[in-house]
Amino acid sequence: MTQTEHPDSASVIELTRHWLERAVIGLNLCPFAKSVHVKGQIHYAVSPATDTVALRQDLLRELAALHEADPEVRDTTLLIAPACLQDFLDFNDFLDEADAALEELGLHGVLQIASLHPQFQFAGTEPDDITNYTNRSPYPTLHLLREASIDRAVEAFPDAETIYERNMQTLQRLGHAGWAAVNAGTAGPPAADGQGTGKKRDTSA
Repeated sequence: MTQTEHPDSASVIELTRHWLERAVIGLNLCPFAKSVHVKGQIHYAVSPATDTVALRQDLLRELAALHEADPEVRDTTLLIAPACLQDFLDFNDFLDEADAALEELGLHGVLQIASLHPQFQFAGTEPDDITNYTNRSPYPTLHLLREASIDRAVEAFPDAETIYERNMQTLQRLGHAGWAAVNAGTAGPPAADGQGTGKKRDTSA
């Protein structure tokens, strides 16, 4: 595991790692997460950006760094933005900028960007729908993945297309109280009240 340090980044990374261990891996929301976590192949980068211009620059840097890194050392990156895009609608709009950054670097089809947010909301759901919590992280986060790693993971898990449905069932059984118990101590600072519907994107954390 590697990490990019910024002021207060240690606590942001620790909270994110705790959420990953307790929720994502603990509830098996992503069958592929445990391996890279155990092997220390997740790079945690905390962006100090307070606006999308600065965040886009950090994203470009982290995309390039992931592409250049040895996959055995750095397989995936979590770019965390604790001071930016607290409103989910703004965060959702930024995903188009994120995809444009991939194109700018010529990495479309090589890397992929998944989205995680404290107020994540799938299209067609209510804000408090428990299924939204499958993509709710302590802070606004862009998950940078290697397409080759995704392909290998899917080959090893032939029923990958059922993960989304299984996760919804897991959260529905757990309920809000159960989710709160699992994630005790992992909540980030309160986000703005902005709500909205998110694009259904391939996600894994």
